[in-house]
Order: sequence, then structure tokens, then C-alpha cells
Amino acid sequence: MASKRRGRAPARETIGGIVEPDWARLLPEAAEQGAASEHWRRVAGEMDAAQILSPSNGHSLQRLVLTYLVYDRCALMVAAEGLVTEPNEDNPKAIARLSIHYKAMREAENTAQRLEAQLGLTPGKRARVGKVTKTRERKAGADAFLGPKA
Repeated sequence: MASKRRGRAPARETIGGIVEPDWARLLPEAAEQGAASEHWRRVAGEMDAAQILSPSNGHSLQRLVLTYLVYDRCALMVAAEGLVTEPNEDNPKAIARLSIHYKAMREAENTAQRLEAQLGLTPGKRARVGKVTKTRERKAGADAFLGPKA
């Protein structure tokens, strides 16, 4: 009889030798966990298809996905509250300022652009990133007969 999995995160995928991060450990909301997983699978799949994904890229890829989520959070706040924070009416010296969420959104955008360039995701940088060499295990027909090497 199959047991139900309660309270467990969905199975993590492995792409190009990199295991998908445990988003449930990093993000409290299920919606963000799902969005992170979609971003990760899309970018990792694209990098694997272009043969530029290696295990050493794992953490950079995780940071890129988290940066995407920060950008999305801030964009929602800017859309809801506006680009400018109105001054406090009780303080006569207060002035209108750019939203702190807009500033964080810009910083997340800069971070995402830098990480995308490092990972070879932008068209201009894609040609400069070398392909990952995969180790091939050579097998001959006699290997099955002779058995493992001593």
C-alpha cells in the first residue's frame, strides 16, 4: 500500500549533475517555492542544453533564482504602493522619496544581470563561456566478458 507524502517537498530534479535546491528550506511560501522551482528548471535546462552547466555553477544558479524572486516581490510592492513614497504629513521637513522597494528592485536587477553574464545566459556573453567537458567512460565489447579492471 502506498503511503501519502504529507508535509514533504516535491522530489527535487537533477539537471546536468546539479540537484535542485531545497526551496522549502529557503523560502517560507509555497507559491515562491513553486516559482523558484520553475525558474531553476528553466535556466538549468537552458544551460544544460547549451553545454555550459557544471556542478560548480550550482550556487550561482541558486542565487540567480533567489534574485529573480526578490525582484518579483519588489515589483509587486512598487505596483501596489507606487514609485514614490509620500512624505509624512506630520513632519514639515519631510520630502517625497523613491520607494525603498524600487531601489531594491533596481539592485536585484543589477545582480541578476551580473549573474546571468557570469553564467553565460546573455547573448553577448554566451560565446565567451566555454562548454563544459563531460567525462566519457569508454567501454569495449570485451569489458563485459573480462569483468571489472583490477
